[in-house]
Formats: sequence, structure tokens, C-alpha cells
Amino acid sequence: MIDIKSKREIELMKEACRVTVLVHKAIEEAIKPGVSTLELDKIAEKVIRENGGIPAQKGYPGPDKYTPAFPASICASVNDEVIHGIPSNRVILKEGDVVSIDLVVYKNGYNGDAARTYIVGKGSKDDERLLDVTKKAFFEGIKFAKQGFRIGDISHAIGEFVEKNGYSVVKEFQGHGIGKSMHEDPGIPNYGKAGKGPRLQAGMTLAIEPMVIAGNENILELDDGWTIVTQDGSKSAHYENTILITEKEPEVLTLL
Repeated sequence: MIDIKSKREIELMKEACRVTVLVHKAIEEAIKPGVSTLELDKIAEKVIRENGGIPAQKGYPGPDKYTPAFPASICASVNDEVIHGIPSNRVILKEGDVVSIDLVVYKNGYNGDAARTYIVGKGSKDDERLLDVTKKAFFEGIKFAKQGFRIGDISHAIGEFVEKNGYSVVKEFQGHGIGKSMHEDPGIPNYGKAGKGPRLQAGMTLAIEPMVIAGNENILELDDGWTIVTQDGSKSAHYENTILITEKEPEVLTLL
């Protein structure tokens, strides 16, 4: 069941999203060679809590009964790690690394979710293009995030744009509805057929998140039960925002 948010609920979500943006800004300023992903995690949790929020990912249940709860406040995925990378003091960022930071802030009963991919220091032209295409894929998708269109219209636009530019989309993971829960209906794949899926209505809040791989689409899960990597070792990028469907253009809640 897809939850349609009231005006009051939307205002509460906007506050959670505002804090989410503040955290990303703090992380972006801190990313540089020699910094560990665990240091970034500590910065994120500090900013979240100072702004009255809770790091929603910390303690999030594992995907199965054998996987422990997620231990950190952010997902920090480096180079061939696609998503769900666990911050560590052993992962020290180097010049040219590509690092994706995905974080969710819970505040006043609602969640804000956004992911960004950064290049540490100076990166290659290939990596810059990967990040650019991933970000543009999000904006191609939300051209169809309007009342009356369908989820499949967003999915198709993202997948078509990514593949047209010579990259692959991750098919095993997808965007999602968001609100009181981090993950709500509907699921939003980054590929698919236009004209399919639930019809969009004003008041829906969605997390749209292209996950793009420079090589082929095949992925693997590491033994920690969380980290997803590319099978061929190629780099990947992740760009996500929480959006609101309105009666006109979509509103991106995690951009200030």
C-alpha cells in the first residue's frame, strides 16, 4: 500500500531531509586523502544528533537472520563497492578514489534519504563522467515524476539514459517509497518498461536512486552480508534524493 502524505507529514519530512543535506555537506568538506571512512561516519553521526535526528541506518536489521544489524550511521562504498559499504578505520581514502555515501536521517517520526558519490582529490576523466551520468540519470528519471505518470516511466527513463551512455544499472536493488519507514511501497527499479507500475499521485514521497556501474551489471555480496561490489572490479556511482510528487513539478526535498 502506497502512503499519501498529508501537508503536516510533508513538513516533517522536509525537516528530516534538511538535516540529511547538512550531513552530506559536512562529509563533502571532510573527504580528502588520508581520511578513513570511519571518520566520515563519526562526522555524520555528530551532525545528525546535533540537529535532533537519529541515524536511521545504524542498527538497521540485516537482510537475513545470519547478518548482523548495520553497525554504522552511513554506508560508505569505495571504488568497486556499489552500495552498503561498512565504514572502517582500515579503509583510508586515497587520491582518485570514488566514494559513495548513502545516509538516512530519522527525525520527528519521518525519514530523509540521499546518496552522493565523491571523487577524493583529483580524479580521472572517466570517473568524472561516471559521476556525471549517474547524477543526470536521476534528473532524467524525475522528468516523469509527476501526477498521472507511472513508476515505470521513471524507471525506463533512468535505465535508457544510463545504457545510452555506455554504462550498466544495478538491477537487484532499487529506489523506494519513504516516510515513517525508511523503505515503503512502491519499489522503483532503475530499468523497466514505460507505462507500467503504480500511477503517481500528489503526496507520494519517493527515494529515487540510480546505481550505475562502469562495467557490466553483475554484482557480488561480500562475506559481511552487506557490501555489494561489482563482479568485474569496475567502479560504480550512486546518486539519490528524496522527492515529493505534487500536482505540478516534483519537489526534490534533499536539495537546498
